[in-house]
Amino acid sequence: MSETLDHRLHAYRDDLADSRLRGRVEAARFADGTPGEVILPVAPLRPRPDDSCSMDSEALFGEALTVFDRRDGWAWVQLAVDGYVGYLREEAIREGSTPATHLVSVPRSFVYPGPDLRFPHLMALSMGSRVTVTGAAETRATPYSVLKDGSAIIATHLRPITEIAAEDAVSVATRFLHTPYLWGGRSGFGIDCSGLVQMALAMTGKPAPRDSDLQAANLGHAIDPGTDGLQRGDLVFWKGHVGFVEDEHTLLHASGGTMYVTREPLREAIDRIARLYSLPTGYRRP
Repeated sequence: MSETLDHRLHAYRDDLADSRLRGRVEAARFADGTPGEVILPVAPLRPRPDDSCSMDSEALFGEALTVFDRRDGWAWVQLAVDGYVGYLREEAIREGSTPATHLVSVPRSFVYPGPDLRFPHLMALSMGSRVTVTGAAETRATPYSVLKDGSAIIATHLRPITEIAAEDAVSVATRFLHTPYLWGGRSGFGIDCSGLVQMALAMTGKPAPRDSDLQAANLGHAIDPGTDGLQRGDLVFWKGHVGFVEDEHTLLHASGGTMYVTREPLREAIDRIARLYSLPTGYRRP
């Protein structure tokens, strides 16, 4: 008999399942999957192979994944970064993977065809994107990292994969102020509440689940603001929402009210959200 497993984090359908789930779920066949990587700056990850359904999350350039099925222009995949399962358009990925050396560590950066900012840019990448640096160059005193295909990106916009890009998650989150709110977004071009938390913590070397309910169940430990107080970096959860405590009086979050990343007085945010939805469901210290 099949276990009840979260479909967001386990790749299984009636016709096909991840071979690691053999004995835990029922499926017509099991597969190991094949490695792949994302080749578009941002790719919507959907719960069904249907462009008209809302996206659950996004995959970023250079992220590794496992492909379990390809059909009708869609690939059923599981992302390596957070284990999220869904459907990507096939043109967003390629087979195989190249070990990335660096992460984009600023909210957005441009990739140029060569080491010169005057060249027409090829694409823009979000914080968290992964690239493979093979060399260095300097043009008019600006340092560039040269990528494996000869393209280039501003060197100071990158950090080695092995290096923690920031010490303070809230400082990372503040760099996204006024970034548009996007349901399912997890990039510098558009981000949702849990995407902001995940991205900010990732830059400090702390992996986090993708969705707010998973974060509320798994990140750090629960606290009671009445006895433990609130400090910078704590998380406030509502049903379907999460935000950072910037200081004991201020909430920093990707807000569906303003439709961008904003800061507001915590007490006012609690009162405003309570009138529409509910009071906070919990507080956690990552």
